[in-house]
Amino acid sequence: MLELKAYAKVNLTLEVLGKRDDGYHDIVSIMQTVGLSDTVTLEEADGTTLDCDVPELSGPDNLALKAAQLIAHETGGGKGVAIGLQKGIPVTAGLGGGSSDAAAVLRGLNRLWKLGLSVHELQALGAKLGSDVPFFIQGGTAMAQGRGEAIRPMPKADVNWMVVLTPNIDVSAKTASLYGKLGRNDFTKGMLTRKLEARIRGGGDVPAQFLFNTFDAIAFGAFPGLEKCWKTFESVGAREVHLAGSGPSMFALVSQREVGSAMALLLTHSYGWKASLVEAVWPSEDV
Repeated sequence: MLELKAYAKVNLTLEVLGKRDDGYHDIVSIMQTVGLSDTVTLEEADGTTLDCDVPELSGPDNLALKAAQLIAHETGGGKGVAIGLQKGIPVTAGLGGGSSDAAAVLRGLNRLWKLGLSVHELQALGAKLGSDVPFFIQGGTAMAQGRGEAIRPMPKADVNWMVVLTPNIDVSAKTASLYGKLGRNDFTKGMLTRKLEARIRGGGDVPAQFLFNTFDAIAFGAFPGLEKCWKTFESVGAREVHLAGSGPSMFALVSQREVGSAMALLLTHSYGWKASLVEAVWPSEDV
């Protein structure tokens, strides 16, 4: 049996360049895995099943289950696996939990079944499941382009601690809804992302003012109640707050662990929101 961590992510930058002919949007983004995680267990079995500690996520649409079915079909293995999933990442929150679970299953079954697939081959499979899945095959710091599936690894970004706040806000068909609210004036040319990329590749730090997310500009209109959460986050000391992915989670870098810990505790105990102090992580598991 294998046990793997499936880490969450934040987008240090996320720029939307424009709409594509296939209905998707071209983006450019610098993504970073962080210490929030799900736990995925894999054990060979006669059939393929998924058991999640959040029962409503155990159905056939779960990306972890689809990942197992896809890799079995594509490699001709025809093997079964019992997948266990313990959720630690908030669901549909912009943190990539489902995509990370799928990537963990692909990586894990590559090892469990001794398939010998390369990182590139696993990423190609992941792209069939979702735009964020290829990033999670390796995680760490990386540039994402295209609809998010074209991944270019980067040196470690000089980021340490951050506070992630996930309000209890649910929007139906969230990602499609947010992209649908973008107008031409919201599209950029990717220069902010490339500026930060050059800084990271040159060994520089990551100043908070270099962070950017296109969806920040439409967030309050897209998520009822988000403005209150955002302003409260700022009132307890957060600077340069940004959405994680398409939200509603938001994050802010903090200079010291103690400062971030106090901020997260205050948001959790005084306001009843999901807030965590997390550290940037660079997973080391082999594919």
